[in-house]
Amino acid sequence: MKNIVVYIHGKGGSAQEAAHYQPLFADSDVLGFDYEARTPWDAKEEFVPFFEHILKNRRSVTIVANSIGAFFAMHALQGMGIKKAYFISPIVNMQKLIEKMMSQARVSEDKLRDRGELDTGSGEKLSWKYLCYAREHPICWTVPTHILYGEKDDLTSFETICEFANQAQVTLTVMKNGEHWFHTAEQMRFLDDWLRSYS
Repeated sequence: MKNIVVYIHGKGGSAQEAAHYQPLFADSDVLGFDYEARTPWDAKEEFVPFFEHILKNRRSVTIVANSIGAFFAMHALQGMGIKKAYFISPIVNMQKLIEKMMSQARVSEDKLRDRGELDTGSGEKLSWKYLCYAREHPICWTVPTHILYGEKDDLTSFETICEFANQAQVTLTVMKNGEHWFHTAEQMRFLDDWLRSYS
């Protein structure tokens, strides 16, 4: 049974992005996970059966996850026997991110609680249920993990990513001038070199 690497895309991404990672994991099959979940509670329902099936049929399972995909993975897959994780620009503190979005949109907690959901005007929706869930379900992640973070990430602060890295005892690599979305040729070269250095 061959080892498998499962790629978990971020918002607006797709399972097809997994093809980029196949040459970097030559001894493993690489599979893109085409999930539909938009919340951590939906992710648990969708991720768990998918990974249970894979874990039954493979010697070891590694994940490569991007942004919100990493956040969903940490909520859904803890304790499932994942061997290793590579996180690219992971969302590691959803509570802080939602509170930051509320501040930018000038939305108070009382207003969000009363309305339930609010459009920020920038295409993002604020949800009282999501904020409460994030507060009540802090991440507890113990899988051996390597994180790649862009210095100019506009969703997660350097302080927040360092706090998580120390708490979860994971490696943290920072790309100078890197962004949340790794997509330029230079950024992808850096990402590939990072993956090779830890695989």
